[in-house]
Amino acid sequence: MKRKTITTFQQAAAYIDEIPRFTSKHTVEETKAFLHRMGDPDLEMRILHVAGTNGKGSVCAYLCSMLAEGGCSVGMFTSPHLVEMRERFRTDKGLVTEEQFVWGFDYVMERLGEMRRLSGKPDYHPTFFELLFLMGVVIFRKEGVEYLILETGMGGRLDATNAVKNSVLTAITSIGYDHMEYLGNTIGEIAGEKAGILKQGVPVVFCDKRKEASLVIEERAKKLGNKAVGIKEGDFFYNKLTKKSIDFFMHSRYYGYIRLKLETDALYQAENAALAVRCIEELPDGRKMKREWIEEGLRRTFWEGRMEEILPGVYVDGAHNEDGIRAFIRSVEADGCKGRRYLLFSAVEDKNYGEMIKILSSGGLFEEAVTAGIHDIRGAGAKTLGQHFHGMKCSAAENTEQALGRLLAGKQEEDFIYIVGSLYLAGEVKALFRRKSDDQF
Repeated sequence: MKRKTITTFQQAAAYIDEIPRFTSKHTVEETKAFLHRMGDPDLEMRILHVAGTNGKGSVCAYLCSMLAEGGCSVGMFTSPHLVEMRERFRTDKGLVTEEQFVWGFDYVMERLGEMRRLSGKPDYHPTFFELLFLMGVVIFRKEGVEYLILETGMGGRLDATNAVKNSVLTAITSIGYDHMEYLGNTIGEIAGEKAGILKQGVPVVFCDKRKEASLVIEERAKKLGNKAVGIKEGDFFYNKLTKKSIDFFMHSRYYGYIRLKLETDALYQAENAALAVRCIEELPDGRKMKREWIEEGLRRTFWEGRMEEILPGVYVDGAHNEDGIRAFIRSVEADGCKGRRYLLFSAVEDKNYGEMIKILSSGGLFEEAVTAGIHDIRGAGAKTLGQHFHGMKCSAAENTEQALGRLLAGKQEEDFIYIVGSLYLAGEVKALFRRKSDDQF
């Protein structure tokens, strides 16, 4: 599709979806040059840069909500999206509009044309992720946001987002084994790639869970002269768990132990929320944030695809690696289910789905599993996935719709259905529910 024919959000999104077919990743320096071509929009916002293996999007969402509650204007760029591309761009007012999306696309493409002519690189084109990142930065500049909360892609050091120059805080969530073909084979190597976003003199708040990762982050911070603040399991503890909420305490830098509440069933969100609170406290003007802003910001946060109940007793969770699955299991164990639990599972080929399935099937939590192939070129086949389930009943479905219909047809009132294994799966299920009602499956 030629750009001059693009006038709608749908057309712009279709063009962006085609990008992987004709370009490849560029260096951080090349992305910096493009930002400069656009007038260095990143310099006009205070950037909170977030990397890690699990929990990045959730930490971003908590940060956005707390800052908004404190009266700050906020932009937030995250990935991936579940259903539509606009989900990657949010302000404290909500998703950007289709008009804002198209404006950002046009602005970047116009600068791209200029850059091609002046640089002598007529074939240069940002990748899928690079283009969306560049769009986000100029959209948020146009909106005049004070803070930009920026989530990296899968890495850090070589990530397009590492081209920004005005970070005021870095956050690194829990580090685990994921994308090892790109990031390294050990926790230390992966942590090193994530810690590549640290900037000189900018404080870093990190999840102090794995010693090997923590040592790498602390050493990198020390070399740059950065303050490094770790969040340990002992810094927060659960007070009360109810259906739909988590009540917990954490030690605040300014308020001592404070009681906080999250409106979610996902136990792992307490760790992400505690990390986000510590980030707020480490901002240059963090002391200005009132306790009630923090409390209300956390309570009001909703992040899709994280133990999200889409129908009574039907939950979608985006866990897509071994650590994510373990965290998911802890929430399932505390769900108070009085009936049977059923599982809808899918995954992409480049994940260690064998180990994920082993974790899911070893605890006797689930009565039955149904596997499904997802509509993605990297999707693993349903029958292949099913062969890894041992010690529990498992069947393969032709697609997500068939799998979900099968499980819903047999579900009793007190039964729970869990949908897990891939954010692509979560997106497909949520898209299905946008098109249909539950009685249409």
